[in-house]
Amino acid sequence: MAGVAQAPKRALAPQPQGRGPRSPPRPRFAPVDREKTCPLLLRVFTKVGSHHTNEDFAVRGKEPKDEVQIYTWKDANLRELTDLVKEVAPAARRRNAKLSFAIVYPDRHGHFVVKEVGRTLSYGNGRLDDAKVLAELGFAIGDYLDVAIM
Repeated sequence: MAGVAQAPKRALAPQPQGRGPRSPPRPRFAPVDREKTCPLLLRVFTKVGSHHTNEDFAVRGKEPKDEVQIYTWKDANLRELTDLVKEVAPAARRRNAKLSFAIVYPDRHGHFVVKEVGRTLSYGNGRLDDAKVLAELGFAIGDYLDVAIM
């Protein structure tokens, strides 16, 4: 362009490599001090065989009947939640039971969406999604949790 001076392009300096140990990665969520923080009420709906559908949550006040209310924190992981579900759902106690977790939340139009976020085994092996926590799964206070027991 006329009248505008272009600055000369400079080569980027190489980054130093191998300078001591790296710091551990920061967690993607803030851990909760469970002694000082009040727990939240999590409405959990369980179903054997599959998840509930979006239509099952369409009418407020007419949610599925198989509800469990759990007091927990946003840093609760799926292993903790699996163990709590096993206390109230006999099908989840089977040795070979698989649990699939989905967050149920309203979209921008107010319709509920069921989004699968992780899977665990009833008697966990430390793999799968046991260590995932609600906060990093996009859970917001007021959302529901739907658990399919397979």
